[in-house]
Amino acid sequence: MSVRDQQILDAVPLMIFATDLHGTVVRHNQPAAARAPFAPVGAALHDVLGTTSEAAQCTRAFAALRDPAVPMVRWEFAQSGGDDERVMLVQVTRCMDEGLHVGFVATLSDVTESHRAREALISTGLALASSIDLARVYREVAHQLQRAVRCDAYVIAVADDETLALTSVQAGGYTDSPEDVATRLRPDWLEALALGTTLVHRASATSREVTAPIISEEGVLGAITVRLSITEATYELAETQRVLGTIAAQTAAAIDRAFLVRRVEQKRRTEAIGEVAAGVAHEIGNPLNSLDIHLQLLGRKLRKLPPGDRKPLEENLATARGEIQRLDGILKQFLHAVRPTTPQRDKQDLHVLLQETLRILEQELASRKISVQLDLAESMPPASIDRGQFQQVFYNLIRNAYQSISAAEGRIVIRTRVTDYDSIISIEDNGTGISPEHMGAIFEPYRTTKSSGSGLGLLIVRRIIREHGGEIAIESEEQQGTRVLIHLPHRERPIRLLGPPEPDPVIDL
Repeated sequence: MSVRDQQILDAVPLMIFATDLHGTVVRHNQPAAARAPFAPVGAALHDVLGTTSEAAQCTRAFAALRDPAVPMVRWEFAQSGGDDERVMLVQVTRCMDEGLHVGFVATLSDVTESHRAREALISTGLALASSIDLARVYREVAHQLQRAVRCDAYVIAVADDETLALTSVQAGGYTDSPEDVATRLRPDWLEALALGTTLVHRASATSREVTAPIISEEGVLGAITVRLSITEATYELAETQRVLGTIAAQTAAAIDRAFLVRRVEQKRRTEAIGEVAAGVAHEIGNPLNSLDIHLQLLGRKLRKLPPGDRKPLEENLATARGEIQRLDGILKQFLHAVRPTTPQRDKQDLHVLLQETLRILEQELASRKISVQLDLAESMPPASIDRGQFQQVFYNLIRNAYQSISAAEGRIVIRTRVTDYDSIISIEDNGTGISPEHMGAIFEPYRTTKSSGSGLGLLIVRRIIREHGGEIAIESEEQQGTRVLIHLPHRERPIRLLGPPEPDPVIDL
C-alpha cells in the first residue's frame, strides 16, 4: 500500500482492520491503532476488539463471508470504558485481490448515541401508548426528549383546541419567560408545520435549535423544539432530526388518543345531561304551559273591569306571560344544545345560504349602521348540510359579530375559500373582541358577556358544525375584533399508510 493510500485510510473517522483468511490483523488505520489496547498487527481480530466474547461472533462472520452470496456481516457489542458503557458496531466484508478472496476487512464505529436514541424511542412509544391524560403525555415526552437527544432546553407547543393558536404546554432549560420563548419560536413552529418536516435553526453562536412538527391524521397539532450545543450536534445532527421527528409522530398519536378519550367522555356526559334535561324540561314545561293558559283566561276576565282598574293589572299580566315565554325559550335552547340530533342533509349552496341570512338581518344591520363586506370564492362546491341548522349557525355568528361592535364605523367581513378538502368560511368583525380570561370558556354553557344572552349560542353552533364533520375556531384580540373560522369538509382525505400527512395549503383569509 502506498503512503497516499495509508493517509486516506488514516483520515477515515472509522477504525479499520484488515485481516488474513484466519482473522489475524495484517493492516489497520490510525484511528484503529489509537483505540487498540496493544499493537494490532499479528493479533486476532476478536482480541483487538477488546473482548474475548467476540471470538465466536468473528468465527461465524468469517464462515458466512466465505459464501459469495453474503456481502457483509455486522453486529453490535457493549464495551465498558470507565463509568460510561459504549455500544460498538462491527461490520466485516471480504477483501478481494484480482478476484481472489484473500482476507477480511472490519470497520468499528461507536454507535452509543444512536443506540441510546433507539432505546429512548422504544421507551417513548411504550410510555405514550398507555397515556390518555394530556398532562401526562406532555410530561412523558419532555422526559424522553432529554434522554433521546441530550438537549439542554426544550419546548412542546400545542394548538389550542378552540382557537388553534400555538402555545407552550411544557418547557425546560430556557432562562427567558415561556411567553418570550414562544414568541421567538412561533415563526419556526409555523415554518416546520407548513413544510411538514424537521428544521434546524442557529439559536446562537454556540447552539442550534431543531424543530419538528407534531402532525396527525386529525390535523395540525403543534411542534417540538430542542436546543443543542453545536459541538455536540455537529456529527449527530441528522440522527437528532430523525429521532425528534419520530418522537413528534409518537406525540401526535398520543395527543390524538387523549383527545379521542376526552371526546368520548364528553359525549357520554352530554348524552346523560340530555336525558336528565329532557325529563326536567318535561316536568317544568307542562306547568309553564298551564300557567300561560291560566294567565290568558285571567286576561279575558280582566277585560270586564273598568279601563282604569284594568290597565295596571294587564301590564302585570303581560310581564308574567313574558317571563313564562322567556323560561320556555331557555328550556328549548338548553334541550337543543345538549340533545343529539341527526342533520337532515341535502346539497346546499353556502353562498346562497349566507346571503339569505344577511337579508334576514338586513334591518338590524342597517339600524346599527354596520357595513358588510363579502369576499367570496369564485366557486364553492355544494355542501351536504342541514339547511335549517346551518342558517342558525350563520345567524348566530353574524348576530354575535354585530352585537360586539360599538364603534361608529362598524364592519363585518365575510370571506370564503376552498382547499382540496375543505370549504372555509370566515366571519370577521371590528368589535370589542374577547378578553383572554373569557377565551378559554367561550364554548361552555351559560358563559356570556351579554346582559340578555343565554350563553348557549356558541355551544349550539359548535355542536351543529361538528355533527357535520367540520370544526370551528375563534381568534380574538381585545378591542381589535374577532374572527370566526369554519372548516367544513367537502371531500374525504385519502388514507396515508406511509409518511406524514400532507399539510393543507396556506389559505390567506
